[in-house]
Amino acid sequence: MKFPLATAFTLAVVCISSASAQPARPNIIYINADDLGVMDVGYNNPLYQTPNIDALCANGMKFTNAYAPAANCAPSRACVMTGQYGPRHGVYTVGSSSRGSASNRKLIPIKNKALPSLDNVTIAAAFQNAGYRTIHLGKWHLGSDPTQQGFDINVGGDTSGSPTGGYFSPFTRGSMESLNDQFPAKTHRVDIYADKAIEFMRANQAKPFFMHMAYYSVHTGLEPVPGLVEKYEGTGVHATYASMVEKMDQGIGRILDELEALGLTENTLVLFTSDNGGHLNYSDQTPHRAGKGSYFEGGIREPMVVRWPAQVAPGTECDTPVIGIDFFPTFLQAAGIVPPKDKILDGVSLMPLLTQQGELPELAELNERSLYWHFPIYLQSYRGSKESSHDPKFRTRPGSAMRLGKWKLHEYFEDGRLELYDLDADVGERKNLATTMPEKASQLHAMMKQWREQTGAPVPTELNPKFKR
Repeated sequence: MKFPLATAFTLAVVCISSASAQPARPNIIYINADDLGVMDVGYNNPLYQTPNIDALCANGMKFTNAYAPAANCAPSRACVMTGQYGPRHGVYTVGSSSRGSASNRKLIPIKNKALPSLDNVTIAAAFQNAGYRTIHLGKWHLGSDPTQQGFDINVGGDTSGSPTGGYFSPFTRGSMESLNDQFPAKTHRVDIYADKAIEFMRANQAKPFFMHMAYYSVHTGLEPVPGLVEKYEGTGVHATYASMVEKMDQGIGRILDELEALGLTENTLVLFTSDNGGHLNYSDQTPHRAGKGSYFEGGIREPMVVRWPAQVAPGTECDTPVIGIDFFPTFLQAAGIVPPKDKILDGVSLMPLLTQQGELPELAELNERSLYWHFPIYLQSYRGSKESSHDPKFRTRPGSAMRLGKWKLHEYFEDGRLELYDLDADVGERKNLATTMPEKASQLHAMMKQWREQTGAPVPTELNPKFKR
């Protein structure tokens, strides 16, 4: 099913029908996997066994052109949680923006901010201020304590970008260490999160709640899941990686089962997606090019499913391009919450797509919505990676990218190079049309430059004296 594209956020209070035992406002469960590529779920690749994610898909709406707002974790999460493109909050990567050998970097990259400002209102804070109970479980990576950024309860969230202390208890360091006494040895993080999520839902079943289930799965370092890893040996996928995907799916299943047991399924919006593309050393994103850290499709194209029986018809599909910054306005509109005063939201509400009622605002001239990515930084290539974006040295060099309908444009700041791809004919982004279709490339480039001006996106221009040709 194809829907028109959007360009602006408009708020409408949604009247939500629900059983009398449930709150009038829906519960929201936002499930965010870590480094899970678009080809790493069963409904896109049957080599992976994800029956619970597949069931979400069958009972909700599948988005076939869903994007992360950045190609690695911290900037992607910052965009989603603030509802803003990267230039608004300044988080472009993890750690330093000068990653990789200095001799290979032509430009001095824009300095990175590790975290968004604490006064930048998050999704959780908006829900908390509206009377929702809020809980974060798992990876936060946007501060030391999620309870300072809108969450009533924090389970395991801190500044760590990887599963500090491993995937199994007892944890030797990090915020999960405080839970060691509550769980037997060799308890997987996924099971701990499920137990804590179920405890929270039971305690708050009569109130509306917002849950951020942010798995570390399947971020490195990988650890095989006993009882699951064996079945994937010799199947064509990385066995340890696949066992971790299935373990996460089991945790999702436990949460969905508890919703059903509590009678909350009908009036709970569940959104499942990932923060960026898969790690190429473990996960093949073919037919999409590249993976985590790249702004080719393999680095930003994501699985995404929304189930909300009260509003979303089962077994539906949407091929409209959407992006993670859309979640903030979507969740607010679903709950009938007015956006925070003076808060800039760059995304659009997806409610018209989810309910198939009405149309999103259209861009009058082009009748299509544009999506943007800005990465004024360097991100080195993985050691031993099967493929990098352009060269063996970097997954990302400074530039911007955008999508408008079927067209994808890349601009690279080191040499001003433009690359234009027709995603309908070339989803692998192999045939650069910039020289054969200069008018289209110029049109999109003008839009990109206008967007950068509107958002205050910085472009690096200072030459690096350590660069060697």
